[in-house]
Amino acid sequence: MKIVKNGLITGLILQLAIGPVFFFIINLTLQRTILDGLIAVLAVTIVDYFYITLAILGIGKLLERKKVKKIFGIISSIVLIIFGGIIIKDVLSFDISTDVATISSNLLTSFTSVFFLTISSPMTIVFFTSLFAAKAVEYNYTKQELLIFGLATGSATLIFLGTSVILFSLIGGAIPITVIRILNLTVGILLIGYGTVRLAKVFLRTANNMVCESRDY
Repeated sequence: MKIVKNGLITGLILQLAIGPVFFFIINLTLQRTILDGLIAVLAVTIVDYFYITLAILGIGKLLERKKVKKIFGIISSIVLIIFGGIIIKDVLSFDISTDVATISSNLLTSFTSVFFLTISSPMTIVFFTSLFAAKAVEYNYTKQELLIFGLATGSATLIFLGTSVILFSLIGGAIPITVIRILNLTVGILLIGYGTVRLAKVFLRTANNMVCESRDY
């Protein structure tokens, strides 16, 4: 029981670091329905558990290799930029007189879009690997106990995001269309900005490595 408690608390603390995915899901909830928001939360939870499982199995060490990290870094950054561009394009092409909140529900699209957006950040597995390694040392967890800890940590995603979706769906009708449009633009800009910064870091790191290697010669 103590392991579950530690895992849940750890997961909830991690959820406080709100990022682009959170805003993307809230945006879906406000534009479509609460079901779209909840199915999106399910997508994030599945991806988190996927990465948690890989981290516990030790696969995360594969991504510590420079070439692998570089490839994943470039791909994930481009995906973020594309998603951001699509969102901004949809907002700019929207008729101001259209009620944004009446966009029809599409559970499959809501699930897949958030699933691919979340899984496009494979560096998460490196984070989970480091986290679980630290917890294993701190609490002297066995692999089985670490699995229980991971399950509890992942459940925090479902609890936090699920609660957020429900709360925003309750107040969604009171939010003006203009505010929702601004939220759309904000999400798009955040995704593009985040992706661009990550992409720049990848190339900057590569350039620095090349300079260091040339000096060695």
